[in-house]
Amino acid sequence: MQFIKPNINLNFIGKKKIAFLLSITMVLVSFASLLIHKGPRFGIDFAGGTIIQVKFSAPVEIDAVKQGLNGTNLQFSAVQGFGAIEDNEFLIRAESTLTTDENFSSQLAEGLQTATGMATEVRRVEMVGPQVGRDLREKALLAMFYALLFITIYISGRFELKWILSGVMAGALMAAVYFFKLFDVSIPFLMAAALAVALVLFWLFELKYAMGAIVALLHDVVITVGIFSIFDKEFTLPIIAALLTIIGYSLNDTIIVFDRIRENQRRYHKDPLAIIINKSVNETLSRTLLTSLTTLIVLVALFALGGGIIHDFAFAMIIGVLIGTYSSIFVASPILLAWQGRTRRK
Repeated sequence: MQFIKPNINLNFIGKKKIAFLLSITMVLVSFASLLIHKGPRFGIDFAGGTIIQVKFSAPVEIDAVKQGLNGTNLQFSAVQGFGAIEDNEFLIRAESTLTTDENFSSQLAEGLQTATGMATEVRRVEMVGPQVGRDLREKALLAMFYALLFITIYISGRFELKWILSGVMAGALMAAVYFFKLFDVSIPFLMAAALAVALVLFWLFELKYAMGAIVALLHDVVITVGIFSIFDKEFTLPIIAALLTIIGYSLNDTIIVFDRIRENQRRYHKDPLAIIINKSVNETLSRTLLTSLTTLIVLVALFALGGGIIHDFAFAMIIGVLIGTYSSIFVASPILLAWQGRTRRK
């Protein structure tokens, strides 16, 4: 079965202004949501506190669950449903880290059973201190930052043979981040400033492939985090794993397109760059869509059938695959055209 005709010639580059406008709108909406919510809604992994998952033998009301917490250290905790409605499971969240003993779970189960009249099972109890949560938050940001920098080294060396320049630049940025971190500078502000400086350096040193890839990856991460903020979903360690996976997936798509652009520049060196890029995107379109569709089938199955624990991870991956496929076609490749005008001016 032929999914896409080999000689297809869709005008992707001709729609670049519309695509850029759509991307800018999505990024601005993401930032607006993060500002309104004062950042992502951090889960226990990053915010610290205590989380308890309980399961009842039959449906119960949240008010009854809260009533069962009276007389315990959890009376001011937030209670919300977890998983499918028919599972009768709830999450109890406390902002403080509780001191528990070996009888804590049994006493909590007895109190909830008395208040609700339903058999109760305490399925898990997780506690994270505030300092541990802060350390995890900082390490998660650093992991994404270093991943992006190492990607720039690979892209610059692979497509522009500028291994030394990109390596020195990345090393200088990492050293600067480490230096300012010693003075307890805010990590989110430090990462944002370092990435902004990196983009300026890419432009000055004409690392166009690296800039195209990094802008596309930042585009994917910001929009995914923004959608999580819009839907008020928790930001946890599994979501960091999902974001790093999205970075790798989107980069793989982008590299395939970039490689075809480089090949076609040698083959059709007399053609305008816009035509070469559009031809390259069309030639890799079948591979891009087939890979994305097969990945989405698995992710939708995880989202629907994987249970509450993996639900948000699968949701982040679905958003990331969709946005990553879009950015490989409409964001990363058209950015290369920005250098065409710059070269003419020079």
